[in-house]
Amino acid sequence: MDDLFSLIRIPSISALPEHHDDMLACAERWAQLLLEAGVDEALVMPSQGNPVVFAQKIVNPDAKTVLIYAHYDVMPAEPLELWKSEPFEPEIRDGHIWARGADDDKGQAFIQVKAFEYLVKNGLLKNNVKFIFEGEEEIGSPSLEAFCEEHKEDVILVSDTSMLGAELPSLTTGLRGLAYWEIEVTGPNRDLHSGHFGGAVANPINALCQIISKVTDADGRITVPGFYDDVEEVPQTEREMIAHIPFDEKKYKEAIGVKELFGEKGYSTLERNSCRPSFDVCGIWGGYTGEGAKTIIPSKAHAKISMRLVPDQDYREIGRLFAEHFRSIAPRSVRVDVEVLHGGFPYVCPTDLPAYRAAARAVERTFGRKPLPYYSGGSIPIIEEM
Repeated sequence: MDDLFSLIRIPSISALPEHHDDMLACAERWAQLLLEAGVDEALVMPSQGNPVVFAQKIVNPDAKTVLIYAHYDVMPAEPLELWKSEPFEPEIRDGHIWARGADDDKGQAFIQVKAFEYLVKNGLLKNNVKFIFEGEEEIGSPSLEAFCEEHKEDVILVSDTSMLGAELPSLTTGLRGLAYWEIEVTGPNRDLHSGHFGGAVANPINALCQIISKVTDADGRITVPGFYDDVEEVPQTEREMIAHIPFDEKKYKEAIGVKELFGEKGYSTLERNSCRPSFDVCGIWGGYTGEGAKTIIPSKAHAKISMRLVPDQDYREIGRLFAEHFRSIAPRSVRVDVEVLHGGFPYVCPTDLPAYRAAARAVERTFGRKPLPYYSGGSIPIIEEM
């Protein structure tokens, strides 16, 4: 626990440049822990962005090699006022570790490293093992593709997913892709008094909200022309598999504090959040947000927007289609700028691979029942490239 907490306490936030030194410190701490676990070597290697931690244990040059992937960067912790404890000071409550990175992804990676340590110490390791821990997954892995092109392996084990539950063991076999933009809407060349100009000049925040409202329809479908052209429909066999996953909608709603669920018409909740596309506004801001009142028409409004994608959607093409559509439905009274921040391809792992079958046997041996293959709604941009 002390070793895990030493990682969590490092605020390795890749999205914020002021944490550059923390990224290096976290990479170096991982290298130290990997050496203690029994690797032959552990290196902190430079990339075009944050460093990559590379480590390996070679038991036999002729044996197959398993590459374990994880990331050591974390999301920003804001809004800080909603935390019950300090985000980078781990606290155990109700049998869970509460801290930024405890779940995504330092906790999962730590499990794999400790499993590796157990195999090494007990002479049970039969395959060569290599580790790649990156520091840019939360910002789209912009530097890792070039790194991976130089280092191909036989099997990749990803330590950045989850299970359906302790009573329902599962293996993630699918990930959604991602496209992410930042929007800027500009109206007047400065903030204006809403009394003198209200009703005569377009308000960029109003316009932004109106544009966003048109991107999806009443049935939860995305209205961008061409968006669904390459979407691979979920095969009936897979829909039946998803339908057999135990799911308590009442508990689901209670856990997240909502009275009703909403999503694309014609699909179940588990289908909507795993193998169908989605559209979300991740942040929106503009104007005056301090205490009290300030009667203005703001000059600018901003939003961060993401779409989760499914096979066979190309995030680059979706990025182009979305930007064109968003500008086309904007009123002439404002100017719209769309910046692509990052993206990644969806991925589906065949369940007939030897590596999957080996993982399934291990899970069954551990939990006493066969794992369910399931699609995760999350995205890991580098996986399709690896």
